Amino acid sequence: MSKIKVLLAEDEIALGMIIQESLESRNFKVSLCADGQKAWEEYQRAKPDVLVLDVMMPKKDGFSLAEQIRKTDPYTPIIFLTSKSQTEDVVKGFGLGANDYVRKPFSMEELIVRINAQLDRLRVRQNQSDWITIGTYSFHPTKQLLKFGEEETLLTAREAALLQILVEHANEVADRSLILTQIWGSDDFFNARSMDVFITKLRKKLQEDPTIQILNVRGYGFKLVC
Repeated sequence: MSKIKVLLAEDEIALGMIIQESLESRNFKVSLCADGQKAWEEYQRAKPDVLVLDVMMPKKDGFSLAEQIRKTDPYTPIIFLTSKSQTEDVVKGFGLGANDYVRKPFSMEELIVRINAQLDRLRVRQNQSDWITIGTYSFHPTKQLLKFGEEETLLTAREAALLQILVEHANEVADRSLILTQIWGSDDFFNARSMDVFITKLRKKLQEDPTIQILNVRGYGFKLVC
């Protein structure tokens, strides 16, 4: 089996080397770049499977690099490394097409789990037809349609985005904060209340199949059981 290619852009050389060595000891192939411009050149050359980008880098920051990549590549997973105090970075990163973020300091186990989760979701998307099966329902994310038998229900853009995240995390917990930042832009109290309302709406729209549940995992997020 070929090794998973990771492009790691981190200007703190000591930290970058620790991450590189840790990933390579787990059978990843890592290209380490110390600035955003070199990372862009390496991305074009190596065509990595996943990108792990620090936000603050010389020559080209992580945001600019992600924006440049997303103009031609909407699929390769991008994971940002951010400081714990930089909540605004998380919001901006998702707006530019990031798939996930890891707050510094972090454990290598957490980073590896997040890398593998993004690659698994990419494989699912690549293997999916346009219609996704949820129990006895069919869901079309792009058309924002939910179908039960011959009956079709048009979802709002936010309902469709929320359901898609739940489907991607089917039978596992989807992080509450992650959902809020991706769809609502921030995880403040008012957005959290709004999300709860949308969860209730989705439960009602899926109620014809009693085997489908959207569980509230207190303190963590939501779990779609189907």
